[in-house]
Amino acid sequence: MMMRKRERENPCGVCGHYHKYEEGEVCGICGHRMPESTADKSPSVHLSAFPSQILPDFLFLGSYDNASRSELLKTQGITRVLNTVPACQNLYKNSFTYHCLQDDKILQFDDAIQFLEQCERDKARVLVHCMSGKNRSPAIVMAYLMKSRGWRLAQCYQWVKERRPSVDLTQAVYQQLQEYEQKLVGSNDNSNPARASFPSFPPQEFQFGAGHPQNISESSLGTNLPNPNGGDVSMDS
Repeated sequence: MMMRKRERENPCGVCGHYHKYEEGEVCGICGHRMPESTADKSPSVHLSAFPSQILPDFLFLGSYDNASRSELLKTQGITRVLNTVPACQNLYKNSFTYHCLQDDKILQFDDAIQFLEQCERDKARVLVHCMSGKNRSPAIVMAYLMKSRGWRLAQCYQWVKERRPSVDLTQAVYQQLQEYEQKLVGSNDNSNPARASFPSFPPQEFQFGAGHPQNISESSLGTNLPNPNGGDVSMDS
């Protein structure tokens, strides 16, 4: 059966598949159906199937589930994918440019950042993902922000956490980020006054596995970037 053009261009915001979700139709692939209370309210579509936008029109953060929805990624203009988990397959090599980190324990920050810097130079939208979008991939994004924007770890953590609330760093990963921060600060303190001006402190309410960071205004980060609303998908790590 031929789909209407509008259906092809507007996948369901919850399951990512194409069905008449606004009319309450059951998805023929996964069985999802919009609750009756929201089926006739198309503006309030839940965005759980979409990755979180960290930097406008450039950097997106998500899970393997997000990375598996090729048509949905295309609707967001994403053309490149940074896979931070060696065990995760790169599913659509004919449609996206992939870069995969090869170590499943030590995060290869420099390797990942080199790829992301090239994406930014090329003005290409890129998705960074791990299995759940909660630990490894957020850490890579934070490391990139430290390196490319000159922010300290605390600011990067809060910036990402605000846009993807499910971020849940393990202590081992956070320690790797702290070590990377010290490496950057040690090599740039004398040459980058903007970096040295940020206080070095962990988020006051930071806990491994729980908690929300204190709010930091965008002006205190020295940027005028907007605050896009990021979606999230709940998956086991």
